[in-house]
Amino acid sequence: MSRAQHIYESLIEALRNGTYAPGDRIRAEDVARLFDVSRTPVREALSRLQERGLLEMTATGLAVARLGRQGVHELYALRELLEGAAARFAAQHASPSDVQAMRQISDAFEATQGNPARAAQINRAFHDALYEAAHNRFLTVSLAGLHDTLMLLPSTTFAVDGRQDKAVVEHRAILAAIEARDPDSADAHAREHIRSARDARLSMMFEY
Repeated sequence: MSRAQHIYESLIEALRNGTYAPGDRIRAEDVARLFDVSRTPVREALSRLQERGLLEMTATGLAVARLGRQGVHELYALRELLEGAAARFAAQHASPSDVQAMRQISDAFEATQGNPARAAQINRAFHDALYEAAHNRFLTVSLAGLHDTLMLLPSTTFAVDGRQDKAVVEHRAILAAIEARDPDSADAHAREHIRSARDARLSMMFEY
């Protein structure tokens, strides 16, 4: 692995674990010092992150990108399409073990009431299991890139009153459609699930 690739992946992980938050400055000299390298591989890594929309140039320099209302709408519009496709493919291709895994995770999610952070972790596991059940590696790659951009959003929508309860019902509906081998229904329920998440996100960020 090249130095630039190592730095790039390390910064992605730092975004995932919250070391860097939206709006935080990212200085090339600080990153170079952290990894004990010259600025050349650092600039390459930062350029890649900027190309992906994870960093942006501000009046004070390079910083972790902030998503405005339009950006949130665009992000969730794409997520709705991809999650719907994943559910559709899962209804067509999921194995019994795939369905069982989703069922177990769905049950675990229902036990997270009152713990938004834990709910977010289990919810991600549910969606990862859904992507596995779709059995489409190209869709999985697209969704992985999308989830990197979701790191730019603050906190979790499960902190919104009633969101966990609604998500329980939505997960059940998606899973029931997959078990029934009904692609249209699975697609529709997955899209509804993401639209609900979008509305909760907008209410958190913009008093929507």
